Amino acid sequence: MLYGRYEHTVDSKNRMFVPAKFKDELGGSFKLTYNDFNKCILVYSDVEWAKYEEKISQLPSLKFDDFIRAIYSNTVDVQPDVQGRIVIPSFLKDKVGIEKNVLVMGVGTHIEIWAQEVFEEKSKSVDMNKIKELMMELGF
Repeated sequence: MLYGRYEHTVDSKNRMFVPAKFKDELGGSFKLTYNDFNKCILVYSDVEWAKYEEKISQLPSLKFDDFIRAIYSNTVDVQPDVQGRIVIPSFLKDKVGIEKNVLVMGVGTHIEIWAQEVFEEKSKSVDMNKIKELMMELGF
């Protein structure tokens, strides 16, 4: 289970440290992909990516062509270097607005990489009353 929140920076070569706790859970190789809904980069271990791909393969292709194309064309394999850094491809970095400061968050089965400013802006629009109601509906 991936959880926690870490602040990092991306250097001039688009490299970023993966928190050791996450790196251990993700393994030696993992997938980066783009989430247009939240404007963040999603990071999946190979095991979790296989589960995600299984769900994608069940979609009717004619109805979900654009979604399938968006997912696969924006996904890359990465391996941390000996110092624990990964390179975020420029096209992913640009899509989510990452310039320097990032937040790396565990969200259960995967992690998210956010431009710090984008996440802070999104957080302003979170309605905690709606979250409270949903949690109560679910029995939390």
